[in-house]
Amino acid sequence: MRCNLCKTALAAACVVLLAGAPVWAQSVKIGVAAPFTGPAASYGENIKSGVETKVAEINAGGGINGTPVEAVYFDELCDPKEAATVAPRIVRDRAIVGVVGHVCSSAHLAALPNYVRSGMPVISPTATNVTIGEQNADRAGRVWSFRNVYLDDYQGQFLARYAKEVLGLERIAVFYENNDYGIGLKDAFIKEAAAAGLTVVGSEGYVKGATDFTPQLTKLRGGNPDGLFISGYYNEGALIAAQAANLGMQIIKFGADGLDNVDYIALGGAAADNTYMTVPFLAAAAPEQAQTFIRTFEEKYRRDLDWMSANAYDAMGMFAAAVAAVGPDRAKIRDYLAAIDAPEKAYEGITGPTYFNAKGDPEKMAFVKMVKDGKFTAAPQQMR
Repeated sequence: MRCNLCKTALAAACVVLLAGAPVWAQSVKIGVAAPFTGPAASYGENIKSGVETKVAEINAGGGINGTPVEAVYFDELCDPKEAATVAPRIVRDRAIVGVVGHVCSSAHLAALPNYVRSGMPVISPTATNVTIGEQNADRAGRVWSFRNVYLDDYQGQFLARYAKEVLGLERIAVFYENNDYGIGLKDAFIKEAAAAGLTVVGSEGYVKGATDFTPQLTKLRGGNPDGLFISGYYNEGALIAAQAANLGMQIIKFGADGLDNVDYIALGGAAADNTYMTVPFLAAAAPEQAQTFIRTFEEKYRRDLDWMSANAYDAMGMFAAAVAAVGPDRAKIRDYLAAIDAPEKAYEGITGPTYFNAKGDPEKMAFVKMVKDGKFTAAPQQMR
């Protein structure tokens, strides 16, 4: 009799699993899709640092309803083709109930159709391209992609006003990476620059992985700019700063969150000084609930807290809150996140309150940091 009952129970459990229904397993698994190797690996390490810190904190407190949390890492190189390959692998693992990622906008856009089609909730702590919010709903109109970082149009507009009103610039040279992030940011900046009374003296593009920017910089120098807007990521950005200095362009440089990485300083050397950049989180302006995390992070990783780690920490925290409330069910987790749609319902994280609009996009403000004497520091003047 006992064996028959065991067989019956086992058969029932198998039916549930085969049907794809959610069950509490030995751990709550959250996928983390980021570049852990290749030229953008520093971004991946930032994301991993934030995720690991939150996971350790949750598990030290007993897990979620007694079940430990496990982060499962997927290396997608910040490359659209690799991201499109990684996403189906994540979706097929029924134990994974959500994804923190992707980091780069192009990679996120490439992976997004798989998540929408398969019903996988995802929170990107870093992807800022505007079109993501237009492509993340299924046929029923339910969004599956959320993010706790502001958008490129906001950053571009903010930077144009900051360049004019705070930095006092008049003539701007624009140098942008030819991808979703760089183009979207550049377009928003140029549009707002005209409204703010800035003169764009020239606009040049470059491709990921390029190393010689002298021809384009020489053309931009001919416009006699007093500011250089670098619309791209830190690795190429650092080379651009160094080569601009070699051409005698001793001017203010500024960009967005893609420049915010310690390797921008390591690669750019002295030329990285006097660079300003927008960031969604600034430790100097962090809320009270962030202070313990900042100390823990800096003691563990022996470096200053960056905004990507902070956003990744909060993204993992939102997933943990969702699972604690509704269980390890992808659709219910999506519904939980979509319901965080007003200030009074906001998730209170270390980066401040986060809530989403109907497209899964947040309302987040920008801060400005700069490189001074070879180190990142808060810009002396912020703007609201």
